[in-house]
Amino acid sequence: MVLEPSSSLSPPVAPPPRLELRAIDKRFPGCHANRAVSLTLQAGEIHALLGENGAGKSTLVKIVYGIQRADSGTILWDGQPVRIHSPAEARRLGIGMVFQHFSLFDSLTVVENIALGIGWKKPLAELASRVEEISRRYGLPLDPLRTVHDLSVGERQRVEICRCLLQDPRLIIMDEPTSVLTPQEVTVLFSTLRLLRDEGRTILYISHKLEEIRALCSAATVLRAGQVVSQCDPRQETAQSLAQMMIGAELKAVQRTQASCVGEDRLVVDGLHLSPSQPFGITLDGVSLTVRAGEIVGIAGVAGNGQNELLAALSGEQLSPRAEAVRIDGQPVGLLGARARRDLGMAFVPEERLGRGAVPDLSLADNALLSGYGRQALVRRGLIHFGLVNAYADRIIDMFSVITHGRRAEARSLSGGNLQKFIIGREILQKPGLLVCAQPTWGVDAGAAAAIHQALIGLREQGAAVLVVSQDLDELFTIADRIAVICQGRLSETHPVHETTVEQVGMLMGGLFETPEQPEGVHTHGL
Repeated sequence: MVLEPSSSLSPPVAPPPRLELRAIDKRFPGCHANRAVSLTLQAGEIHALLGENGAGKSTLVKIVYGIQRADSGTILWDGQPVRIHSPAEARRLGIGMVFQHFSLFDSLTVVENIALGIGWKKPLAELASRVEEISRRYGLPLDPLRTVHDLSVGERQRVEICRCLLQDPRLIIMDEPTSVLTPQEVTVLFSTLRLLRDEGRTILYISHKLEEIRALCSAATVLRAGQVVSQCDPRQETAQSLAQMMIGAELKAVQRTQASCVGEDRLVVDGLHLSPSQPFGITLDGVSLTVRAGEIVGIAGVAGNGQNELLAALSGEQLSPRAEAVRIDGQPVGLLGARARRDLGMAFVPEERLGRGAVPDLSLADNALLSGYGRQALVRRGLIHFGLVNAYADRIIDMFSVITHGRRAEARSLSGGNLQKFIIGREILQKPGLLVCAQPTWGVDAGAAAAIHQALIGLREQGAAVLVVSQDLDELFTIADRIAVICQGRLSETHPVHETTVEQVGMLMGGLFETPEQPEGVHTHGL
């Protein structure tokens, strides 16, 4: 018997990490976005990247995807140092990214959009066949010949994922992938991500939905103020403990009581029929709704089902066919513009932060003036009282913990979450009788979301009527007293939140407004 040399008995060498970041540092004027960040991603892993708004997550993934360059530090791909100068170079390495906001042309078909995105040079029929193969393999049903404007938001996300997968990435970066999906679509997406993981692909998953992180991810890296402050297995943590890692303090629970002193009707929408003003828009079909003083009413729905058209009709950006179709405190306003409605006590928070909620190139003080000049008496005898404007902006920044370099900072310089806190604060501090608010915490971290939710509840407890349009069901179930669902321009009846479930609302989001009659003696709660 001949013994093998002892060296042959040594364990096999472990493969290098798929991606390793070492001491990545990035500065912008007045901001140290990433401070010596180190991160390791293994093959076959779903890894969460967590942090508050402004913690440095977006900067870090932009460096990985070649959109920005680090000032210092090293990127290793399969153990080899690399320099990634562009997204094209990232894709050639095997790095793909699915962005939160889709980049699709509504008037083109699925296969035409994908061809543009990957630079396809061969016949489209061949690409359509590959799209069908990928969609079947990963449980992402798609018809490559359908026009994008006919697709639901969930189907549009499938187009983005399919476009990414056609490039055979080994690392996929996903930014807030479930923010626009129904609960049922989230379940399908998670099945797809687990299948990709089991094939050995790596997924870097960015989300503020901590329960999703716990259900999906096996590792997490937490950033705070640009630095790595924790690495953990989120399955062994609670949502509360993950939030505390992110904000560095105990997360205060939202304090909410049942609406007990509901008052008069503040907002009434009565049989509103409205054609869209934009191509591929949604027609509002007989929308009726009442929001009373001292309550929060939530409207759920998948994006693109008439929310934008309804918000435009409520804010006064699009006038209604009849004055009586929209009433504020009993006064018909359907034919009045946005300024007249504000004069009647309405405040408005649009979904689009930069461009509609705030002017990007103007300072925070100037943006505070734009909507607060009347109710805050910032203009007297036709002259702007700059002392009052500055004090008002400072009060918003202080009361809503807006992280900024001061009231003279441009709106575009703020992170998304901090700009959202500023816009929400600007409207709430005007003490409106009616607040219409779209996506109040979209892309906002747990700490900021809790602060915004508490502020909305505080406004409601002061006797205001609050209407919240949101795709985040957890949010609506946290703050709303009643909830309705919008789908294809139709609005369901509102029902008390405590009498319905996420699953029931999710079915309505899919268009199942009519339910079969129950057998005699069977009683159901909810929608």
